[in-house]
Amino acid sequence: KKWKVLAIFLVAGAILGAMVSIFKKPVYHADTTFVLEQSEMGGLGNISGIASMLGVNFGSIASDNSLFSGDNIMELYKSESMLTRALLTPFDSGLNGQSKELIIERYISFNKLEEKWKDDVDFSTLDFSLPWSDFTIEQDSVMKEVVKEIRKNNLYVEKPDRKLNIIKVTVASKDQAFSKRLNENLVATVNEFYLKTKTKKTAENVRVLQNQSDSVREVVDNKIMALARFQDNVPNPNPLLKQGTVESRSIQVDLQASAAVYEEVVKNLEIAKINHRNNTPLLQIIDRPRYPLERSEIKLKVGIVLGAFICFLMGLIWVYISTLYVKHLKP
Repeated sequence: KKWKVLAIFLVAGAILGAMVSIFKKPVYHADTTFVLEQSEMGGLGNISGIASMLGVNFGSIASDNSLFSGDNIMELYKSESMLTRALLTPFDSGLNGQSKELIIERYISFNKLEEKWKDDVDFSTLDFSLPWSDFTIEQDSVMKEVVKEIRKNNLYVEKPDRKLNIIKVTVASKDQAFSKRLNENLVATVNEFYLKTKTKKTAENVRVLQNQSDSVREVVDNKIMALARFQDNVPNPNPLLKQGTVESRSIQVDLQASAAVYEEVVKNLEIAKINHRNNTPLLQIIDRPRYPLERSEIKLKVGIVLGAFICFLMGLIWVYISTLYVKHLKP
């Protein structure tokens, strides 16, 4: 009896589905995958691997408590500081050459935030090219909101396999160039921060030992010059007069002591350099985003079928409720 109503819902759903598939912009996905070096946790490495298969996490017991161990680096990619640094870098689409436009300005432009936030923010007065430390409260507020939106709708950081150290960073948006550029800049920003932080202590140790080595070497050179100067002034000292050789022996003792110190400092310096090289982490990029990016969209046939099916179900519900109303509630 109600086939006409159901037919109307079916046709309306097909039309709506077709309109959505036609007018809805595709979403472009820029993916970067990389492998991150992690310690083997000593003798518990194999046990931890078996335990992870059984759903038991030994990370809190046996991890090396590194800033970048486990899932910490995944949260670092979502941090406000890293996202802000990436958004404040120049935008270069790779299609039209260099551009003075910043990535955040590109985001504001294609999301039409000037229209959406025009009652709260006057974008014409905001200059995002200023140093981050010189931002006004209004600029900081806009930046925080943009970061929240990107974290919520555009950025995805995950491990494809929890047992591996491979991490995948995805930026998805309706602007293909924006997705690619933000992905590349965010990965570069986090990787640079990672390398500096991971090697900060060993690099400082190498720097201190290098300064000490240079200072001791300067002392050794001065002593060598002092000994040569004395020998030039007294080329043939009288061997019967011991007092005349005191200064020469004193310089030689200082020279030997300085040389011994220099030898130890150089030895420690070389050990520190080896330690610094060993402590430099391995962060190898596996895949980078390349044009054309992967796109997700609703195809016309899929849109028509889904729209018709959903509206058909809504029509059934409508017919059922209206029938109950007529039978039981209508006076």
